[in-house]
Amino acid sequence: MALELPGEIEEYLRLVEGGNIRFCREQRALAELVRRRFSEENIFVDRGQLGKYLGLCKYFPFGSLFPWEKFLLALWDCTYWRESGRPRWKTLFCMVGRGAGKDGFIAFDGACSISPYNPISHYNVDVCANNEEQAKRPQLDLVEVLETPRFEKLLSRHYYHTKEIVQGRKNRGVMKGHTNNPKGRDGLRSGKVIFNEVHQYQNYDNIKVFITGMGKVAQPRVGFFTSNGDISEGPLDDYLERAQRILFEGEDDKGFLPFICRLEREEQVHDKLNWSMANPSLPYLPELMAETEEEYEEWKKHPEQNGDFLTKRFGIRRTLKEIAVTDYENVRATNRELPDLSGRCCVCGIDYASLSDWASVNLHFREGEERYDINHSWICLKSRDLSRIKAPWQDWARKGYITIVDDVSIHPDIIAEYIARMGQVYMIEELAMDNYRYALLENSLKKVGFDAGERKNIKLVRPQDIMKAEPVIQECFSRKLFCWGDNPPLRWAVQNTKRVRASRQTGSDTGNFYYAKIEAKSRKTDPFMAHVASMVIDGKLGAGEEAGPPPMGAIVL
Repeated sequence: MALELPGEIEEYLRLVEGGNIRFCREQRALAELVRRRFSEENIFVDRGQLGKYLGLCKYFPFGSLFPWEKFLLALWDCTYWRESGRPRWKTLFCMVGRGAGKDGFIAFDGACSISPYNPISHYNVDVCANNEEQAKRPQLDLVEVLETPRFEKLLSRHYYHTKEIVQGRKNRGVMKGHTNNPKGRDGLRSGKVIFNEVHQYQNYDNIKVFITGMGKVAQPRVGFFTSNGDISEGPLDDYLERAQRILFEGEDDKGFLPFICRLEREEQVHDKLNWSMANPSLPYLPELMAETEEEYEEWKKHPEQNGDFLTKRFGIRRTLKEIAVTDYENVRATNRELPDLSGRCCVCGIDYASLSDWASVNLHFREGEERYDINHSWICLKSRDLSRIKAPWQDWARKGYITIVDDVSIHPDIIAEYIARMGQVYMIEELAMDNYRYALLENSLKKVGFDAGERKNIKLVRPQDIMKAEPVIQECFSRKLFCWGDNPPLRWAVQNTKRVRASRQTGSDTGNFYYAKIEAKSRKTDPFMAHVASMVIDGKLGAGEEAGPPPMGAIVL
């Protein structure tokens, strides 16, 4: 049912739709979504509650919320289903550029949630982050407000506080910060859980502990606040992908409110009028604008020393071009559904540095210019690097992307047997692997029909072979010709790999590149390097026509 929207919501929607200030495509899509929800659904905004919440602004240094903050406060905290009285948007995902005022908004929102204007008693607000500063900053900001000399006596009637907590005297709700340690959190009775700087989260361990403890208090809410970051294939990427499906693919939001502000393309950073796309507070903060301008000038001169500038200020995840295999968006574009490849010809790449660590196999298919890849990895539980790996590998194992080997090493037969099983489904023409790693797998591979000597169906890859394949790989990334299905370990491995000019090794600039690890211990490259090995023999597939009779050298078991 259509209804007149409160001014706080209407004001922001008109800003987005008006064109005087530039907003990103996600904001424009969100504006359409919100109007549609209010038009089609039986929901309402508790204007009285919203007005009382906004009345608390006068006690804060900023005096008033920015339009985007009022918009979120109204939707997240004050919009309900008429029939049940439950929050329409239980979960808020908010990604904005650095300096927009996330901590200040969290502090204000916490003050509202434990104020006498929230009718839900004991509405605890738990703020979680990876470090103590981020976890406690919003709470300490609220403490500073409560200790403002001209308001202290008045506010002490409504809030009690120490350096550790702030409590509403009537509501009895407590606001408290928690560091990122899931142990001992099962006893929490949260009304609202806020996760600060989600881009730093490697996995869902802490998130699950806090969220699964909810439901003991009515009207539970969850907030994810963050700038963009460099950790790929973690929770942030999942939330961003869910947001894209809701905003652009028609997926039911199910109470998930996606508020994303960022530049759409890197070149937009050179027009300062675009900066509000990533930071909706910027038009109202001249000092922040001046500071950002200074950082921009420094970034242009020394981009290698200011790698966070694009990511944190403008939401563009980017590694330096001389280091990155490709832009992150090209990696994300590989996440497309694979067709049925049964019976098709393919080539196979293998990579491992040590069988007591990781090992990977990549089946590579071609159809015209399109390339399809099936990639699988094994992890040895005895690996000395396992505790240092910043990736949700346990989740990957549960979902079947990788296999965990509980042994002193990954036995060569395990890899060979996997290739043999794949050979029953696909027609494997040839195998490629590093020249110096072949000896360890030689006997096992011979058992399943692959031999670099007699059968000559194994290509022993040398560095110069990879240099020849590298331009083809770059072209496939740039033109988005790779299709890998949903394979997080493979995408993660690409982000762990850098391109290095051959001149750094040979002493002369040949214009060629080879691949190397960005960091040796915690960022594995095996899945991608298995893919690279298979690309070395991509030419064996010709134009990639559909399979006919078994080719010479193919393994058919």
